[in-house]
Amino acid sequence: MKTESRLEKVLASGQFAVTAECGPPKGSDANVLHEKGKHLLNRVDAVNVTDNQTAIVRMSSVAASTILKGLGHEPILQMVTRDRNRIALQSDLFGAYALGIRNVLCLTGDHHSFGNQKQAVGVFDLDSIQLLRTVRDMRDDGKIIGGEDIQVPPKMFIGAAENPFADPVSWRVVRLAKKVAAGADFIQTQCIFNVDRFAEFMKQAHDMGLTEKVYVLAGITPLKGVAMAKYMANKVAGMEIPDELINRMAGVPKEKQADEGIKIAVETIQMVREIPGVAGIHLMAIEWEHKVPEILEAAGLDKRPAI
Repeated sequence: MKTESRLEKVLASGQFAVTAECGPPKGSDANVLHEKGKHLLNRVDAVNVTDNQTAIVRMSSVAASTILKGLGHEPILQMVTRDRNRIALQSDLFGAYALGIRNVLCLTGDHHSFGNQKQAVGVFDLDSIQLLRTVRDMRDDGKIIGGEDIQVPPKMFIGAAENPFADPVSWRVVRLAKKVAAGADFIQTQCIFNVDRFAEFMKQAHDMGLTEKVYVLAGITPLKGVAMAKYMANKVAGMEIPDELINRMAGVPKEKQADEGIKIAVETIQMVREIPGVAGIHLMAIEWEHKVPEILEAAGLDKRPAI
């Protein structure tokens, strides 16, 4: 499906794609996006704009995506089903497309019990797979849920997330297949620290013919220190960080741990690039956007293709 997405054009051309993440501010200050965005401009092919990640109230992803687009970025609008029913989801897709947003990442969203509004009522009218199918039907068939025709369909490049490490591991590739069948054009994975396990996931996806149907972008997160590594390993569901990586971080002085985390991220990028079926990376430098140019330069990915 050809859209107006630059990211789609990069991937379709066979270039190794790079996306990054940008969290909107906990307030209305657009300057926060200006500051974060300047480190990503012309460094990545598209920028994910998170949707109240970890269920913490932030500037809306549609508004933040529009601001970043005005600064020259290509946004990927993250959209979670936690906070909206099917009416609001479809309405926001219309609005986003009208504002020039051409990529969407369909997610269920972190449960509100993890955030700063624990009394909120989760909506979950649709799940992420149903949202994928909804966006695909809006784009390809020109119909909203229920079958009513759309005057100007939103021609979005459709993405989803997948975690190769969550239990039960044997079902991860099956879930990936469901998302591809529902309409996912590209996949961004959970942070990868266990490359061998990710390679096995990709082999399973390849054997099922999925890598011929969807672009897989491998998730990369640089560790800032051993405390972050231990927290992610012990407190973040579906995260797998091998003990040898934690020990490696702990084995360097505290003031050098951030540099070691970046070195590990670069090594991981180089390893996943060699895995068949990997079409790019999704770099999640959490509140560390200013380190993205350094990481990409060290990985040899600082030059973005002209499309």
